[in-house]
Amino acid sequence: MRKVELLAPAKDAEIGKEAINHGADAVYIGAPRFSARAAAGNDIRDIEALARYGHIYGAKTFVAFNTIMSDRELIDAEKMAWQLYEAGADALIIQDFGLLKLNLPPIELHASTQTDNRTVEKVRLMSQMGMTRVVVARELTVEQIRAIHEAVPDVELECFVHGALCVCVSGQCYLSAAMTGRSANRGECAQPCRLPMDLEDATGRVVTRQKHLLSLKDMNRSARIEELIEAGVTSLKIEGRLKDMDYVKNVTAYYRQMIDRIMERHDDWQHVSVGEVRYGFEPALEKSFNRGFTDYLNDREAYWNFDTPKAIGQYVGTVDRVKGDRFTVKGDVALSNGDGLMVGAVGFRANRVEGNEVIPAKPEVLRDIRKGMDVWRNLDYRFQQMLNKPTARRKILVKMTLTVDDQYVTLRLDDGTTEISVRRGPFEAALKPQKDNYVKQLTKLGDTPFETDTCHVEGLSQLFVPSSVLADMRREAVASLMKKREEIDVQRRQSFVKPDYEALTRRLDARGIIPEDFRANVMNRFAEEILQNMRLQNIDKAFEIEQDTQHPVMVTRHCLKYAFGHCPKHKNNTPEKDLANGDKWVEPMVLKIGGKKFLLKFGCKNDCMSEIFTIFAIPNYKK
Repeated sequence: MRKVELLAPAKDAEIGKEAINHGADAVYIGAPRFSARAAAGNDIRDIEALARYGHIYGAKTFVAFNTIMSDRELIDAEKMAWQLYEAGADALIIQDFGLLKLNLPPIELHASTQTDNRTVEKVRLMSQMGMTRVVVARELTVEQIRAIHEAVPDVELECFVHGALCVCVSGQCYLSAAMTGRSANRGECAQPCRLPMDLEDATGRVVTRQKHLLSLKDMNRSARIEELIEAGVTSLKIEGRLKDMDYVKNVTAYYRQMIDRIMERHDDWQHVSVGEVRYGFEPALEKSFNRGFTDYLNDREAYWNFDTPKAIGQYVGTVDRVKGDRFTVKGDVALSNGDGLMVGAVGFRANRVEGNEVIPAKPEVLRDIRKGMDVWRNLDYRFQQMLNKPTARRKILVKMTLTVDDQYVTLRLDDGTTEISVRRGPFEAALKPQKDNYVKQLTKLGDTPFETDTCHVEGLSQLFVPSSVLADMRREAVASLMKKREEIDVQRRQSFVKPDYEALTRRLDARGIIPEDFRANVMNRFAEEILQNMRLQNIDKAFEIEQDTQHPVMVTRHCLKYAFGHCPKHKNNTPEKDLANGDKWVEPMVLKIGGKKFLLKFGCKNDCMSEIFTIFAIPNYKK
């Protein structure tokens, strides 16, 4: 059987619980420290509450533990790893190999996308090091993922399917650290790639000015899910550990419903958690934060958005007329008071909507609105208000049987995995039939995680059992069933045998797979020793320790030559071709970002859309 997991983000425990309620098979949440989103750290007690809640449904909790660490921090990291294990975490998502020399608890380790998992050789190495799962790079195509799975079939593959895209290969971005001192590998990325910037050629001619040249659209692989699963992906991951509740509810519900429809066609595909979800709304991806969508699998599409790094949302039509304090929208989407709209680069709230006429809250925005301009809705007020209410219920179907035997009654609950019995008596014979009352009282499962179609009553005798006793039996059976499910989960977690990670690494050769320079991201002596175990000897210090301004600070598949129609191999008519300001570029090209200059190096030797180009920091660069 092929397991299929939907993995959702959790900024905090409450959002994580709602992700589970809306159909997630697993959630990932930031540890109190050492998470690649430092702003999304969580208390151990909150993680414990989330893990306990998820385990009711067989849903797992993975903890992001994926920064690189100093020698001193490793001491705290070891202690925290045990706290997370004891709190019920199912896996740690890691980047720093120094952790492998610690006294870790018997908990699964997942190789974070920060470890730059782009090749068969790298994923095989991660598996041989003891990782039970590898999060593959966002840049990979379906074919590349399939090749990895076929070559390394025993390791689980996790793949991003929705959310914000980093323009750089994860774990190989040093732009934020170079510009601000805030390192992405330390969970503190300042996102300078979303800033406006100028592009110049070697003569100093400005090709384009103040465009968001490194800002990509958001990922949406909803149309490619079946391909990804067939290629070998186990876990389908939604990005967004900084996203709010409404985003997680909507996006999780959308993918859950879509994955379930796909799984109906495949008898050999298996859910990894239980519980049927009933929704009180119709999810719609375009109504949650997005910068426009790309599946990031098609090399010929415009996967960038140079105009804005902000949410554009749902396309609703065009401006038909501007008059007085309002403008008219030509389109079929019904707008509402309070909607957030975007026309061109102007964003604003609709104070009032009258039919297809919009009256902005700030009339001055009308100065920048012209007939024919596209109108987008980046906040659907009614949809948002609806998501602020309870929107889903997840229930585990149980079989309920009451056996009446002489003077005793026995209640059995069976959830398909385990069975619980509760027996009461003796009771006196009833003067009239009691079956209807039995069923009425016992099926009141209310806000428990369980539901039943009916209660089967077996036996010939009718006994008078007070309603209060039946309610007590129901509550006891439910509590026992939940406890039993927790025990099964504890046994599952305890069955994991921790590998001897250091011994495994001594049998490996990572030369040519892990770079021996600063890109190995070595910040502590234990990480250095682990890499030395694997035949790497001359390892540079991490960029965060020893910045060399000649180091490449970004590696990406995004190619500005292609975007501007200057690719020597793939002539195209991209939307940005007209921005190129002339047909001839004099290389090297330079990006000016926030007062600093960066040299572009294009990877055109083979196929520029499967290769990468590098951005170099240039100290005191002069034309």
